[in-house]
Amino acid sequence: AAENEDERGGGGRVPVGLCVLCGLPAAGKSTLARGLRRRLPQRPGWACAILTYDELIPPEAFRPREADPALPDWKQSRRELLQCLERFLRALLTGDPLPALGPASQPAWERFLAACRRQGLLCSAEGGDGRYCAHTAGSGPLYIILDDNFYYQSMRYEVFQLARKYSLSYCQIFLESPLECCLQRNRLRSHPLPDQTIHLMASKIEMPDLKKNAWEQNSLILKSSDCPLEENEQIINLLAAALENPVKQNEENTEQKEADRAICAASAVHQADQTCRRLISQAMKEARGKCSLFWGLAHEVGLSLGHSLGIN
Repeated sequence: AAENEDERGGGGRVPVGLCVLCGLPAAGKSTLARGLRRRLPQRPGWACAILTYDELIPPEAFRPREADPALPDWKQSRRELLQCLERFLRALLTGDPLPALGPASQPAWERFLAACRRQGLLCSAEGGDGRYCAHTAGSGPLYIILDDNFYYQSMRYEVFQLARKYSLSYCQIFLESPLECCLQRNRLRSHPLPDQTIHLMASKIEMPDLKKNAWEQNSLILKSSDCPLEENEQIINLLAAALENPVKQNEENTEQKEADRAICAASAVHQADQTCRRLISQAMKEARGKCSLFWGLAHEVGLSLGHSLGIN
């Protein structure tokens, strides 16, 4: 038992890693995810699962609505999916049964549970009351591959925050593929996206910035190709290195903190400038008032003197 606990990390906890795949549609992310699902379990004790956003977020979430909601359906669906993942992770790390949810979140939760069940991540809880426990087939680490476009840094940062909250490993793989290649591959799909959607995404996509964002240090930017990327040793090395260095709960984004300080400093300078301008303006008004009073008195004195001297 002690040996098993050593494999799982301190206190018998299963090492868990979150790997984000990002890039344009048809760049090869899902193909890579399936390849990693086959290859990673070949390593002693390792297990791998895939969360495919296209399968877990219903198509109707992306359809425009007549009323413009404060939070679009697709954003709400992404938020619900991360909430489902967090519930699963909490149950996996603590050993507690998965919680029951209210009717509002039930459809998203059922889709998530179905994906976990297909990949052997659930087992029946003791007591036979229909509840489930999170489960991993391997005795070692579990890597959860998140397969989506993740074209904004903010989308990836939400996953990083989840890793930091539970001291999990985190890494990301960006597949770089020419736009024309993605468009051609997309047209061959059974349910292709409109070309304009991919063009729009290509204009907005934000690649990992390893120099600016400390939280994106565990990143790979790979050229998409026809050869099996899962055989790329850079990917395996990235996953292994991330496992050895899980995100610390108190780890802060130094660059972001410095940027926030700069914003605060700029705001302070702006406020001081506004205060100075207001004081100067007030002083000028008072000065103008005094000048007006002076010239008014001088004018009256001049008129009085003129009358006294008989000058009109």
